[in-house]
Amino acid sequence: MTQIKPEKPQPEPRTAYKVFRTLGTRWMDNDAYGHVNNVVYYSWFDTAVNAYLIEQGVLDIHHGETIGLVIETQCNYFSPLAFPQTVEAGIRVARLGSSSVRYEIGLFAQDEPLTAAKGHFIHVYVDKQTRRPVPLPLNLKTVLETLV
Repeated sequence: MTQIKPEKPQPEPRTAYKVFRTLGTRWMDNDAYGHVNNVVYYSWFDTAVNAYLIEQGVLDIHHGETIGLVIETQCNYFSPLAFPQTVEAGIRVARLGSSSVRYEIGLFAQDEPLTAAKGHFIHVYVDKQTRRPVPLPLNLKTVLETLV
């Protein structure tokens, strides 16, 4: 039986992403190997997407009735990032469901043409109290459609 190898993930250009957010690295982000530790990348994913949604007025982390819970996340690394670099996070929506969204994020060293890392996470939007899935609020869906 011949086994088919999955395609190896490749860096992507800036044109693959719809909006960008600038993120600063911190001294504490570097690990013993002299580059940003992998766990920081996931924090950048969350920060880039949630800050964008807050700025667009479609996420109210204190009083909103609907919240997004992460059910899946993944990242591929292509080149190291390190303090004191500036990182630019590109954001797009790959899938927009009735109650879920697959966000894809590309992390770029400032002014570099290809991703140093790229990944995704899936949010399922739920009622804040019951934690049961709910349809995406119309204002959120409208903003997300611009990122598809």
